[in-house]
Amino acid sequence: MLVVLGPAPASAGTPGTWWALDVDGRDAAPLDSCPAGAVAGLVDALPGRLRLPADHIRWVLASVGAEYGTWLDAGLRVRRAWDLSLSQRILRTAATAGGAQVSYAPVVEIPVHVPADPLAAPPRRGPEQDAFFDLTADASPGVPDAPTLAAEARGQREAIGGSARPDRLWMLVTAESQGALIAEEMHTAGLPWDAEVHDALLTDILGPRPAEGERPARLQELAEQVAEDLGAPGLNPDSPPSLLRALQNAGVTVDSTRQSDLKQWIDSGGTLRQERARMLEALLEYKARSRLHTANGWHWLDSWVKEGRFHPRYLVGGVVTGRWAAHGGGAMQVPAVVRDAVRADPGHVLTVADASQVEPRILAAMSADPALAGAGTTEDLYREVAEQGRTRGTALDDRSRAKIALLGAMYGSTTGDSAALLPHLRRLYPQAIGLLERAAAMGESGNQVCTWLGRWSPQPEQRWLEAVADRQTRAAESRARSLRRAAGRFTRNFVVQGTAAEWALCWMGELRRRLHNEAPGTQLVFFVHDEVVLHGPTHEADSAGRLATEAAEAAGRLLFPDAPVTFPLTVAQVRSYAEAT
Repeated sequence: MLVVLGPAPASAGTPGTWWALDVDGRDAAPLDSCPAGAVAGLVDALPGRLRLPADHIRWVLASVGAEYGTWLDAGLRVRRAWDLSLSQRILRTAATAGGAQVSYAPVVEIPVHVPADPLAAPPRRGPEQDAFFDLTADASPGVPDAPTLAAEARGQREAIGGSARPDRLWMLVTAESQGALIAEEMHTAGLPWDAEVHDALLTDILGPRPAEGERPARLQELAEQVAEDLGAPGLNPDSPPSLLRALQNAGVTVDSTRQSDLKQWIDSGGTLRQERARMLEALLEYKARSRLHTANGWHWLDSWVKEGRFHPRYLVGGVVTGRWAAHGGGAMQVPAVVRDAVRADPGHVLTVADASQVEPRILAAMSADPALAGAGTTEDLYREVAEQGRTRGTALDDRSRAKIALLGAMYGSTTGDSAALLPHLRRLYPQAIGLLERAAAMGESGNQVCTWLGRWSPQPEQRWLEAVADRQTRAAESRARSLRRAAGRFTRNFVVQGTAAEWALCWMGELRRRLHNEAPGTQLVFFVHDEVVLHGPTHEADSAGRLATEAAEAAGRLLFPDAPVTFPLTVAQVRSYAEAT
């Protein structure tokens, strides 16, 4: 059953009231209603009143991210939801692609929710809150009313039903919405974080905590050493223009102060390489430690770690391929240097599950290439590719070459070893490489491509179309070729990376369900691309590790029921996150 939640229409004459409506109901009257601040109670009670199991209802919301957090604060979790804002974004793009066969015009515009304050993680206020992002606070004019949301849900469902692959597209919409539930649950639960350990790590690397606005002692020492090494007294290494000028005056021929450019200058020194390395040693060290101070220093610790928890903020589908993005706090990575601060609570354990070689396994399953799929049934796909390469007498005769070749093919590398090995890959895996090359050709010609479930790449902008059509000068023609190649690299990778993101959504959704049923004390607390971190009582550790592995395989079968490809995990159960890496 689909039940939409939203403000009562103005015509009802009950301002500050929310309605629960049956999306398919013939009766315009609500199933139930409540004050705007009591939606969680309605959601908790309504299944009983309807005599339905709670998991038989899919809650339809304008935005899960805007509403679900207050339910969690009230102790309520739900199994299923439909985030209309996220599905609207998917359908809008699909409607621009002829191959999708999606006819969609929104009933109402629903922007994807973005948290109001990315710089801190304050606790949510109660029902009296008047900030826009707390939709339970009042029937804000920014939130469409329940009948309008119900009409939008019906319109979206009709668009999905008329698409080229409605089964897959509906799976994508529900998986994306499940991801929104998981993102809010991870934010609320938080990643266990020992602030004292973090402070000690910073003190060891940077020196004691400085006064506000001052550099830590070790950074100040390095800054002075950099100024001395470059012959620039008083240099501020945090000022890119000043630093670049000092570098160039010292004979360092670079056009930027980026670490990669500095290392390239060192490596190009030939017999002078060691001398160059010594000259920039303090600067490179300063950059590394300054990055720690800026990204995960004491200010970060004060802002993001509350009561022993880091509360990551995720943007579900925030990257165009469907990958998640971080919204402040660095939710998509925890640098190795501070991972020891991630500590399980007493009597608890961290289960870190890392999926292996996901993208090449996805490519094998999508393309139905029998040889690559065969490699995808093994624990180490790259090693099996090398074995197949040796057997067939190709240059793909060791694991490192196999890895370079496959990654280069998926990311569109056209130089070096990747390009040289591509003909050998094409010989071994014609269907897999053919899929990638067709995707690249689509991008180069200005067409759109889609993932396995139906997330489409964006329609090219008019200025891109004009630029690639310009042949009036040699420079314009060269630019057109470059733009086409870049578009081809993007679409080549889009189909694989986007489908890998879909697999990750299905993996987490399966794991969430299984944990609820079999290890209810264990929570998903962190996610980054192909890795999840669980936190739970020690007595559930064995179950948590097993369930993570089973969920990964179930996600593969859900997406690719006919493919023999497996999705093995590396599972570590540790007290400190640093022990898992």
